[in-house]
Amino acid sequence: MTQPPPPPNQPPDPQGGFGAPTPPPQEPGYGYPQHAPGPDQPYGYPPQQPPRPDPGYGYPRQPDTGHGYPTQPQQGQGQAPYGQAPYGQPPYGQPPQAPYGQQPPPYGQPPQPQPPYGYPTQPQQAYGQPPAPAPGGGRRKLSAQLQIVIAAAVAVVLIVGGGIWYANSDGGGKGEQAKDQAGTSQGTDGGKGGGDGPGSAGKEKPPADTRSKLAFSVEVPEVPDVTDMSGSWLTDKTYVKTGLNSLVGYDPAKGSVRWTLPLTGHVCGASRHQTARNTTAILFEAKKRTAPRYYEPCTEVGVVDLDTGRLLWSTSVTGGTAGDAKLRFGEVTLSGRTVAAGGIDGGAAFDIANGNPRWKPQPNNDNCSDLGYGGGEGLVAVRRCGAYDSQYVTIQNLDPMTGAPLSQYKMPTGVKYSSVVSTKPLVVAADVGDTAGDGSGISDFFSIDEKTGKLRTKITAPADQYAGRCRSTKVESCQRILVGGGRLYVPTEEHEGSSGEYGDETNEIIAFDLATGRTLPEKADAGDKYTYVPLRMDGGALIAYKEPPYDKGGRIVSIDAGTMKETLLLENPGERPVREMENSVSLSGSEMLYANGRLFLADDLVSKPREGATDKKYLVVSFAVTP
Repeated sequence: MTQPPPPPNQPPDPQGGFGAPTPPPQEPGYGYPQHAPGPDQPYGYPPQQPPRPDPGYGYPRQPDTGHGYPTQPQQGQGQAPYGQAPYGQPPYGQPPQAPYGQQPPPYGQPPQPQPPYGYPTQPQQAYGQPPAPAPGGGRRKLSAQLQIVIAAAVAVVLIVGGGIWYANSDGGGKGEQAKDQAGTSQGTDGGKGGGDGPGSAGKEKPPADTRSKLAFSVEVPEVPDVTDMSGSWLTDKTYVKTGLNSLVGYDPAKGSVRWTLPLTGHVCGASRHQTARNTTAILFEAKKRTAPRYYEPCTEVGVVDLDTGRLLWSTSVTGGTAGDAKLRFGEVTLSGRTVAAGGIDGGAAFDIANGNPRWKPQPNNDNCSDLGYGGGEGLVAVRRCGAYDSQYVTIQNLDPMTGAPLSQYKMPTGVKYSSVVSTKPLVVAADVGDTAGDGSGISDFFSIDEKTGKLRTKITAPADQYAGRCRSTKVESCQRILVGGGRLYVPTEEHEGSSGEYGDETNEIIAFDLATGRTLPEKADAGDKYTYVPLRMDGGALIAYKEPPYDKGGRIVSIDAGTMKETLLLENPGERPVREMENSVSLSGSEMLYANGRLFLADDLVSKPREGATDKKYLVVSFAVTP
């Protein structure tokens, strides 16, 4: 039994081990930093009196009249004049907020005159200067009180403890390894890591007629309670969506069921990545949920062929803090030929070809624990280390075959959790000192050299100005944030458009240089009454959904990353019945996939219908242009 070497330029760990259990006093699941669940309390149920848990992005939202409909103007939106201190603004003595696209001035210096909106900023402030706390805000963001109520009801407890046991794994030939490399991603970097250079051609081309038609819809299945239905994937042959105790593959053109994969229990974790041979990883429960406790431990790991619906293998592991019981997981990812899963009992990894373990937890006495993994082009672990009253977070770039750290970066003081936006290039989001104040999980982005572990630049993104979101309690969950071609793309929050009319709201997409942290002069403007929702990279272009005004259908556009000019790819019908179907899928909790003229909107959280309700609820709504 061996332990991995310490990362380069780092002192050896006096305790040894990789992925240690949380130091005493014992912490509960990831996301509840003070109170551990009792011995009879099932994993996933919130502990009693949790201290301000952070609800995940995509958890139940406030009632909605359908996205795109005019809402009452929100008081306090946008940038408050300098000198005022509305709720959520930094207290006296802290630096003020900067306008969109700018970094805050050094502490003690007066603010500079505001340049035009989206104009390039000055060089990034030196690391170590106090970050600008961002006030709460944003029209679509939940109040802190509502977040607490929601999280206490449905948040999944996640923390990875235990060390790592290294096992030999079947190597496989180079040809097989190439087939198993991550091929596409439903995440932030499109599975391309660094991506192609800005302006290089993508695969998505505008059709002769961009007008789409409703292709098919799938109604929400009958569920006994609020149920997480996360997980959707798209191949040339199949659109796959999580069902109840199953995965279901649909014909992407007609919506007819191609296959159904029954599982022993409900899907409780889904990788956003898939391999070049169209396989992906899932987590599921060992048995079906029954009343009155609609919950079972998330213990099974499996790999699925998305084209055929075959479960290629499934397994579970024991050890670590779970002892002889099965480890409970909360999220799963892919990188190369490795499946990595993390959860309350520890982190484990498996050979994607056969499920053989690459590593699994083993009890040890050091003061570090994995919080989870980010996958795709690389494999990155987010780790919490240190004594209970002086903990810190580190980012480790791992060898996917062994789990050995290749480099390490220590996050600044005040970071409790971090989310991996991209693994190559390595970009991490964090809420430093809980300054975001809006549940987005982001106050700053960190561009890190994955080879050396050195910080390239830190990009401050005040939460009241930028609309990217990450679930702080999951490592790989960021949405509306893209990385490609050495740039970070983040949408702004909605603000009043140029017409000044009621309901006229719009936003922009701002690009940041990952080497310098500066904003670039080009920006994408959604136009009056439309707002951008970035989906993925497509070579040197961005694919984005344009949320429409209340009387029109949504659009899919390709945005040239060099000029930031858009090309229309698809426009949905504006007729009211079809519009209402599109709007029934909440943008704040949806999975949106687009490829080859087809758009798929899917909810990730569904609930039991209200008594007496007659309106239909849809799990999936799909649109397509004429081939």
